[in-house]
Amino acid sequence: MHHGFIKTAVATPNIRVADCDYNANEIIKCINDAVVKKAKLLVLPELCITGYTCGDLFFQTQLLNSALDALNKIKDATIDIEMILAVGVPFVVSNKLYNCAAIIYNGNILGLVPKTNIPNYSEYYELRYFAPAPKENSTIYLDGEEVPFGTKLLFSCQSLNEFTIAVEICEDVWVPNPPSISHAMNGATIIINLSAGDEVVSKDDYRRNLIVGQSARLVCGYVYSGAGEGESTTDMVFSGHSMIAENGILLSESELFKNSMRTSEIDVMNLASERTKYNTFTSSDSDNQYCTIWFDMSARPVELTRFISPTPFVPGNTQEVDIRCEKIITMQTMGLKKRLAHINAKTAVVGISGGLDSCLALLVAVRAADSLSIPRKQIVAITMPCFGTTDHTKNNAWKLCECLGVTVKEIPIFDAVNQHFKDIGHDVNEFDATYENSQARERTQVLMDTANQMGGIVIGTGDLSELALGWATYNGDHMSMYGVNSSVPKTLVRYLVKHEADTAINQNLRNVLCSIIDTPISPELLPAATDDSFSQKTEDLVGPYELHDFFLYYAIRFGFSPDKVYRLAVYSMNGRYDKKIIYKWLRTFYKRFFSQQFKRSCMPDGPKIGTVTLSPRADWRMPSDACVSIWLSELDKIEID
Repeated sequence: MHHGFIKTAVATPNIRVADCDYNANEIIKCINDAVVKKAKLLVLPELCITGYTCGDLFFQTQLLNSALDALNKIKDATIDIEMILAVGVPFVVSNKLYNCAAIIYNGNILGLVPKTNIPNYSEYYELRYFAPAPKENSTIYLDGEEVPFGTKLLFSCQSLNEFTIAVEICEDVWVPNPPSISHAMNGATIIINLSAGDEVVSKDDYRRNLIVGQSARLVCGYVYSGAGEGESTTDMVFSGHSMIAENGILLSESELFKNSMRTSEIDVMNLASERTKYNTFTSSDSDNQYCTIWFDMSARPVELTRFISPTPFVPGNTQEVDIRCEKIITMQTMGLKKRLAHINAKTAVVGISGGLDSCLALLVAVRAADSLSIPRKQIVAITMPCFGTTDHTKNNAWKLCECLGVTVKEIPIFDAVNQHFKDIGHDVNEFDATYENSQARERTQVLMDTANQMGGIVIGTGDLSELALGWATYNGDHMSMYGVNSSVPKTLVRYLVKHEADTAINQNLRNVLCSIIDTPISPELLPAATDDSFSQKTEDLVGPYELHDFFLYYAIRFGFSPDKVYRLAVYSMNGRYDKKIIYKWLRTFYKRFFSQQFKRSCMPDGPKIGTVTLSPRADWRMPSDACVSIWLSELDKIEID
């Protein structure tokens, strides 16, 4: 439960239809297996104590009594076990038979939740046996103990209130207005579903989309357990399809037609945090008289097994990367196209360095020009060599412009910067911030004035990662008329340029793009080495962008605490970076992110691409002088092995 991760298990036990004692023993095996896996929540299928396909045997008192005996046997097996168990059982209340989920914890039945929506079509003629759930909660007596009964029950952990469970059963999620909607609106972060849907061709795809989609719609964890082998196959086949999903992500899924247990970790603190960003997760229905049943668990560390991408801004497989890259570049293009058309700009001016960011900005500008039927020659790319410019990057800049067919100008700024040093009395051999920033500001002045001359606008090249770290010269490369890369993190920029290389028809264009991709990231503001190699490499100075983009995603997108971000980074990077290195650059990230907000407070317009953007106008509103001390204090508590 540490950091809000709940180890969750979903299982399909081997059962025999109508053999309740046998089924209880198999369920207890599942319980013991889940304990070994350190699960805190175990969900089993609908009516698994009796079997779903008992038919008219549900009218037999012998079966119902045997089911109660089995339930008690299962309950006793959970004594001294810190794990919530959900198991399906038929239960009679006031002379009506209900299809129920029994919620058991530490030898106690916390509640019984009846199924709301009872199907009455051919293969699921449940209405013959079971009554729909009553509208109101009530209290029943089981072995002399009071047990809450009803659909409006929440099971919540005292030591971690974000861990709140609610139940729906099989058909409930397939209807237009599932009970889980009301459950989530009233605070449930995990919805569990005990199911016994039969299998037909392609139904698993629909079921998967339904469950994953419901978890996204409700910003919840959704745990779905399906009945499997062992159910009667008179007219139906059951596949044991079980899933664990979280907010639109499928964390774990069983293999069809193999009874098994699957586990993963649901991050309930993240779910609760996400909901605080919306005003839609409030209970507005006065009729919903929800009852909360409390339980408590000790907060022990949870071993993570779920996949956490080390590059969260980049899709996991090649096909998805290509589709995502094309969509992103199109979004950048459409944003710039609108700006150019709206102000009737005659040209777009791009400072081209031979690096990744300016390359992407020029590619977008060319696409925008093509979409507006503006001749590419009206796109002006300007290379401005100075003290740190290498022949390698300058040549790549020229080759790129020639391949794209844009106008390219070379305007050296040595003399202008040296004159500026004389004007302000700066020693040309003093390689400090003034030395570096003077070059960046001179380049921006050249771009701005050229754009004025030609009736155009300057296209910004700075990316999201640079904005997060403040790795830009204020009123230098920090400024433009429209920043096409402002929502694109550095780790993604490389993929976007690679996508353009892979899809380029022109071999020369493909070659120069690949060369740019392979070039180390450098601001080129200090004199180059005698062998024309870089005297500055950005990632040596500010840290690996792969790490900073990871920190940005989890610290800013989800608001995770520093110790949780650190833990996820260590887990996700899986030895690619030493723990001390991760810790070092995480401290750097927080310090720079807080101290550099003033640059983001006046950043230019740019297209919103993903869920993480830092525009001060809508997506990230932060005071420029906020203090970082409590974040650094949290980092101070971390013990590095």
